[in-house]
Amino acid sequence: MSDQRFDPAALGHHLIIDLIKPKFTADAKHVDCVLRNAVRAVGARLLALEVHGFGAGAGVTGVAVLAESHLSFHSWPERDYAALDMFVCGGLDPSACLPVLQTGFDPDEMRTRLIVRGG
Repeated sequence: MSDQRFDPAALGHHLIIDLIKPKFTADAKHVDCVLRNAVRAVGARLLALEVHGFGAGAGVTGVAVLAESHLSFHSWPERDYAALDMFVCGGLDPSACLPVLQTGFDPDEMRTRLIVRGG
């Protein structure tokens, strides 16, 4: 799953997520809902969320500003791919969002990489 392990003493953790053949990633309202649930699952505080769809069947981009840092989302439905990254500090574990992403986007495969920051 990851290059590094969660380190509670680190300043933060940056989780890079690739979704292979995800579903519903061209639907901005669905993406908004899944991102909100992902933030909630991690225990972060959502300050702002902007999600933008690029038209019927096209990709969606979204950025959540968190008190603890950020979550970003970018999809390419025509390429059966979506990319996310979540950076959180304060001892939060970003991997808590993975079940939400699995359920919300139902990808054939989820590839992850955890980077420990300041640890």
